[in-house]
Amino acid sequence: MARGKAKESDGNWKKFIWNSDKKEFLGRTGGSWFKILLFYLIFYGCLAGIFIGTIQVMLLTISEFEPKYQDRVAPPGLTVIPQVLKTEVSFSMSDPKSYEEYVAGLNGFLKNYNSSQQTDEMIFDDCPDKPHDYIIRGAFNNGQGQKKVCRFRREWLENCSGIHDSSYGYKDGKPCVVVKLNRILGFKPKPPLNDSLPPEMMGKYNPYVLPVHCFAKKEEDADKIGTVEYYGMGGYAGFPLQYYPYYGMLLQPKYLQPLMAVQFTNLTYDTEVRVECKVYGENIHYSDKDRFQGRFEVKFDIKSS
Repeated sequence: MARGKAKESDGNWKKFIWNSDKKEFLGRTGGSWFKILLFYLIFYGCLAGIFIGTIQVMLLTISEFEPKYQDRVAPPGLTVIPQVLKTEVSFSMSDPKSYEEYVAGLNGFLKNYNSSQQTDEMIFDDCPDKPHDYIIRGAFNNGQGQKKVCRFRREWLENCSGIHDSSYGYKDGKPCVVVKLNRILGFKPKPPLNDSLPPEMMGKYNPYVLPVHCFAKKEEDADKIGTVEYYGMGGYAGFPLQYYPYYGMLLQPKYLQPLMAVQFTNLTYDTEVRVECKVYGENIHYSDKDRFQGRFEVKFDIKSS
């Protein structure tokens, strides 16, 4: 009896899969399957068409060269080269291997600033070699092809250029760092008002330069920093305005950010010294949540032996 019921149950599910009497597969005839598949094909085809059409219409309103909205873009960050773990520069003057990493980082970054890399007159422009006002190169489109960029001479970094001293001062315990302002498409930095600067910076104020200043992060380190030398275009410690605005990688693939360098020539040895550097400008802001927004910190630990 039980075996008979099992055979009957077996036959039912087999018959459901394929009913040879009614020519049905899973309860539907071939015509029924064709109609339902045709319905879903048309239905999902229409959905895909609506989605693709919506995307195409949206793309017509967006430029590949310029973001439509930039109202939520934060002010640019300040970056220090060499980029090191935990922004700590620690080395021994008597051991070249201890600062090899820092020298390699500076060499790798500055190689694009060699004169040999800036010879193409179709790409590089002869901009003023003194700080100057913004250079506007037209609309954010490729109607006139790629846009030219200003040259930046590595020689302007003087003692920190690596040309005359391949160790960038590290072998003498006078380390150099190179500073750059991160790129933001279309951003035009506004220099600060003279009276808003620290007193020690007012004497070198230039209305076409975004100045940078370094100082002791902690009050107890103030007498450990010693003399700080700044190098940049025209001898100014900052970023000249003629390199802005930046038009993006599509329109300015060879763009060179303006640089400035800082050399700490008399740091106290065999102790940790924390330094903070800030860039000053009317539209440069600082954030407690982002310690690189408009500034950076670096800790030096130079061993005399």
